[in-house]
Amino acid sequence: MDLQLVKMGPEYREMAEDMLREWKASGEAIIPSAIDQADIHDFPAYLDSLELTEAVPGLVPDSTFFCLDKERNILVGAINIRHYLNDHLLKFGGHIGDGVRPSERRKGIATRMIALGLEECKKLGITRVLMTCKKENTGSAKSIMNNGGILENEIEKEDGTVMQRYWITL
Repeated sequence: MDLQLVKMGPEYREMAEDMLREWKASGEAIIPSAIDQADIHDFPAYLDSLELTEAVPGLVPDSTFFCLDKERNILVGAINIRHYLNDHLLKFGGHIGDGVRPSERRKGIATRMIALGLEECKKLGITRVLMTCKKENTGSAKSIMNNGGILENEIEKEDGTVMQRYWITL
């Protein structure tokens, strides 16, 4: 499997539409949520929604990448990198949010996609990366640990969801 992170552009639009259609049909939340903030059918607005270059109240600058399987020419997931942490991200969100489309799970894609995302973190000068996942999401936890993630602790959210917090030293 030859995976690479790509920035969204017109050449990937149909593949992204297909991935988002599949995800929505599954009834699951699309993660990272950054790829579902705007309607992809208004493509210029969609592209604008994928990058936050300056902090705004409650949000930090971020970069969004899609994961392309070059051999099959399909998008298999996406990753959102937050350039630094605010209080909320420090507790619950972390530097990296990632997701693999439902039909592509359990194939090692998340582990490889995180590794590629960590390379992007290095480019941003981030030397210690926080990743979080729900306690019951053992697949996510495994992908994080496969990339050197060390569990620091668990934090319960107001809704009762228990989040695990992992640190990866680059």
